[in-house]
Amino acid sequence: MRKTCYILFILLAVSTSAQTALYNNGNIRIHENGNLGFHTNLINEAPFDNNLGLAGFYSPTALTVSGTVVPLFYDVEIMAEDGLRLALGVDTANNTTFILGDIVTPRNQQDVFYNFLDTNGFYVGEGDATKVDGYAAISNRQNFVFPIGDESFLRPLSLSSESTNLFAKCAYFFEDPNNPVSLNGTFNTENLDRDLERVSILEFWRLESTVISTVNLSWNTRSNMSALTEDSTTIVLAGWSKVGNRWENLKANAVVGNLDQGFITSEPFVPSNYEIITLGVSKIPFEPLEREVVSLDNYYVSPNGDGINDTFFVPELADSPNNIVRIYDRYGLQVFEQANYTEEFVGTSNIDNLVIDRNQGLPAGVYFYTIFMEDLDLSYQGFLYLAR
Repeated sequence: MRKTCYILFILLAVSTSAQTALYNNGNIRIHENGNLGFHTNLINEAPFDNNLGLAGFYSPTALTVSGTVVPLFYDVEIMAEDGLRLALGVDTANNTTFILGDIVTPRNQQDVFYNFLDTNGFYVGEGDATKVDGYAAISNRQNFVFPIGDESFLRPLSLSSESTNLFAKCAYFFEDPNNPVSLNGTFNTENLDRDLERVSILEFWRLESTVISTVNLSWNTRSNMSALTEDSTTIVLAGWSKVGNRWENLKANAVVGNLDQGFITSEPFVPSNYEIITLGVSKIPFEPLEREVVSLDNYYVSPNGDGINDTFFVPELADSPNNIVRIYDRYGLQVFEQANYTEEFVGTSNIDNLVIDRNQGLPAGVYFYTIFMEDLDLSYQGFLYLAR
């Protein structure tokens, strides 16, 4: 039998500032396999939380969600060219599909966020034009990659916590921490702990979590890391201490890439002890490398079955069969790992994380690789381009 969307009470069309809106003052329920498409604004003033179907937001212009009662959707689909703008928080229990447009929250209203609930909330389709432009949050999650950024770029933050976060929240700011536009207070980039050389004046993240965690961040050409350092291996994570009122070195246990693009994984810390975090540079010799890292060639992989570059093949590995190869996307999300690697990577992921449709293969683009040759005690890194 065909399942449909049943509106249990009254959904009224009202006029707000010369624009129509759907006004919910009753109780809406989207039943299993049901679909409800919003082609206008939603004003939610009553419960809208017992849903098992799809809520879609479709418009060639911006749509807004406002009101006083936070809706809880099951599946959400976004196809609004100028974004879905939240004046009220939104919870989602299952899948969010980004097709066109951002979910936009006001950065100066930290109580408005898009919340991925429990262990089932996930997303697909994120990119520079499809993300959360503002605050994203999680509830009852231990590990998560926040699909956040600004109006121009996806700048995700990967959170790996030692235990479950009852609640965590994150947003990205392309603003000068010395004089931020969206936050109260200033964070003087000259006020540094003694083992920090300098920190970014271009961007920062605000992360709330009370659980000891490691954080993974990436940088791109807009980050202008060459203005901070000539050596990418000195890049660390830095945080503005709420207690010390200064920038502290949060260090790094992995740095991959070059000054134009790369990513960093921090050592464990409690994010909520810091107002904001950003990329910085450690004073040598406070962060020496464990071993020398050498750059290999960049590689081209096109797994189309023509016998040319179908796999990721590194000739140097013939001299070190006892090795570990790891591959990451441009945001630092690990997508592949293989011990005793020969040429197993064919453009698909073997990592159990947020990679969706693993059998369909990874999307085309630039990836980072790291190689540790255990029997030679050598480490290498470089880039590969995956073609489709």
